[in-house]
Amino acid sequence: MPMPRWWGHVNKRVFNPRAIAGGKWPVLTHVGRTSGATYRTPLDAYPVDGGYLFVLVYGSRSDWVQNVLAADGARLRVDGREFDLAAPRLVGESEAFQALSDDVARPPRLLRISEFLRMDLVAD
Repeated sequence: MPMPRWWGHVNKRVFNPRAIAGGKWPVLTHVGRTSGATYRTPLDAYPVDGGYLFVLVYGSRSDWVQNVLAADGARLRVDGREFDLAAPRLVGESEAFQALSDDVARPPRLLRISEFLRMDLVAD
């Protein structure tokens, strides 16, 4: 796992609410796989051909990732616009980097991020 789980708990309780309130970060709305509760998670969301790519800073075992996989989709708010996303799937570095445009900075190797989540836009 690239980042320690304890840092994820700090982010969830301290920094995420501020990021959501600030309105500048893309926010993923997803449903808890056990609780059924609705959650909002600020994330880096990178547009790719036909959808979005997410860097899994805490790995694929993160709650939000597991929720999205279990629900087979989520809703993303970017720059005041909302998009339905479906067909979530984990992809590796090579597929992720192929999908990203050249002007997007790659995660630092120090973080050892090797998993990404890709989702497709649902046609209106």
